[in-house]
Amino acid sequence: MKKLLKSALVLSLFLTVLSSCGTKQNGQLIGIMDRPTWKGINPYGMVYIPSGTLHIGASDQDATSSFTQKPKSISIQGFYMDDTEITNNEYRQFVYWVRDSLAHTYQEHFTETEDGDERLDWDMEVDWEDNESLEELWYQGDDKFAGKKELNVSKLEYEYEWLDWQKAAHSKDVSRTSLIKRDKALVYPDTLVWIRDFAYSYNEPMTRNYFWHPAFDDYPVVGVDWKMATAFSYWRTKLWNSYQAYRGDGVNSEDFRLPTEHEWEYAARGGHDMAPYPWGGYYLRNAKGCLLANFKPGRGNYPEDGGLYTVKADAYFPNDYGLYNMAGNVSEWTNTAFHENAYSFLHDLNPDLRYDATDDDSEAQKRKVIRGGSWKDIAHYLQTGNRHWEFQDTTKSYIGFRCALTFLGRSINDF
Repeated sequence: MKKLLKSALVLSLFLTVLSSCGTKQNGQLIGIMDRPTWKGINPYGMVYIPSGTLHIGASDQDATSSFTQKPKSISIQGFYMDDTEITNNEYRQFVYWVRDSLAHTYQEHFTETEDGDERLDWDMEVDWEDNESLEELWYQGDDKFAGKKELNVSKLEYEYEWLDWQKAAHSKDVSRTSLIKRDKALVYPDTLVWIRDFAYSYNEPMTRNYFWHPAFDDYPVVGVDWKMATAFSYWRTKLWNSYQAYRGDGVNSEDFRLPTEHEWEYAARGGHDMAPYPWGGYYLRNAKGCLLANFKPGRGNYPEDGGLYTVKADAYFPNDYGLYNMAGNVSEWTNTAFHENAYSFLHDLNPDLRYDATDDDSEAQKRKVIRGGSWKDIAHYLQTGNRHWEFQDTTKSYIGFRCALTFLGRSINDF
């Protein structure tokens, strides 16, 4: 009798364990059930650009008649884009973060994580009056001007990283370490561009005031090279990921980045394929004769459009995607390496031509595509199909940027 009861107990226990293994799945192939939910994000200050098709190539004003921009039909995946160029005040958040991280480091504000790693303790207050510990942050001795306590901007350096996906895809038995690329960038804008860009022109007030004065908070940041814009995008991604981790979402979105040149062109057209300007028309003035962008409309008549230099990042009317100043104000960095004949070999699905140029590379390999034209350009450079370039390590008073973020999914309406 005891043996029978014991056998029954063992059989019951076995059946219990067996049934519990398939309780959630009921014996069916239904995938892992405890996956985190994903509802997408709606990034502050960005607008959604839906997937679609774009015809690229020379516009009706191919001034050089080079025909290197051969007509081509391409498809673009949906993405988010900043509705304005990154402003001085937005970029200043990045500069202050780097400044504060150095201050925390100098004052040894560290804490230990659960994994035993040491990191900065941002909850501790920085003692800005402690000149001894923060000595390296300020200009000292003969470098001080008029006795002012000024930030030593040469100390504001930020290291950013990226993965070499092309190498990973085309190389066998490659180490992960060799795929991780790192670089450093000085983050403070080059304010001297206002003097350097223009000979025999009095622009010292712009150098002294443009980045820091509250009057220009909502104006596009300039004096940033391609590396600085890339570093900003990397920092912005880390800032968002840190917030998600704090909120406990557990799922990170795609990285903030510079747009490709054809994402930029597609967004600039505002849904009006083949339109030469973002507002969809063929003219630079509306029915009342008012200029529709900030550029150089005449020979030296800079203020005719309402701005002598740059204007606020949300000036003028947006295009039909809700994007401001996709023509004029400041030209904008893209993620794309510049080649004159790129249209002849680019893929027609999300075309992307990138090259990670190093300091040792030739000048030609350091060219990056800029788009949109600027406040000092004539109307030809405002056309949505016009391509131009600048060296990635060059800063200008007429080049800024805005970020993009790939949308995860086919369309925002697929929910």
